[in-house]
This record gives sequence, structure tokens and C-alpha cells, in this order.
Amino acid sequence: MQNCPCGSSEKYSHCCGPFLEGLKAPAAPEELMRSRYTAFTKADTEYLEKTMKGKPLEGFDAKATKAWAESVTWLGLTVVKTRHPGKDLGTVEFIARFKENGTACAIHELSTFQKIQGRWFYVEGKHIE
Repeated sequence: MQNCPCGSSEKYSHCCGPFLEGLKAPAAPEELMRSRYTAFTKADTEYLEKTMKGKPLEGFDAKATKAWAESVTWLGLTVVKTRHPGKDLGTVEFIARFKENGTACAIHELSTFQKIQGRWFYVEGKHIE
């Protein structure tokens, strides 16, 4: 069995796999964020799209996202900090590392997640320099 791309040290089948396969839903913002990173590594734009609400969904281009996700080499994920300011709101600061055209790159973001009708969704992302 293969370790999960999200960096949890768990096997994919016991970590993000059940989320991407629709067998269960993430129970917390960090689980959703990790599963979304895993979805990027697998260019699973269907999962990415169904786990977003609001502004991020408005500008989402599944075809372009899939092409980009397949064109880079994913190097790893670091969760910097997770906060739950309310039972239906949470934030996760993370750094996603990848290599694009031979250059090491990173996305450092503070993501906001909201629980809507019992499920967590990605609702906002702020890039950190």
C-alpha cells in the first residue's frame, strides 16, 4: 500500500482515499485541506470542484486546473497551523511544494473552511508571501 500524498504517514486507503472515492466526508477543516492537496496530486478536479463553495468555485476552471496539476511534480505538504474559531468555521495555513518546469515552487496559503449542512467546504484562500 502507498502512503498518502498529504504527508500524514498513513496509507492512502486509510487517509484521503475514502474522501476522494466518496466513501466518507472529511470531519474537520484539516482533513478537507489534506484531501484537496491529494486531489491536486491526482489531478482530481471533480473532487476539488465538489469541495468548494462561493468565490473559489466562481473562477474554477476544471480543464485548466487538471492540465496544470498534471504538469507539475508534487513534492509535499506542510500544515503550519490549524484553527477552529467556531464549530462551523476553520482555517488551515499550509505550504504545498511542487516543481514546475524544473523550478521548485510553493503555495503558502491561509485557507478558510465552512461547514454547510453538515459538510466542510473550502470557501476562501489568501496567499501568504
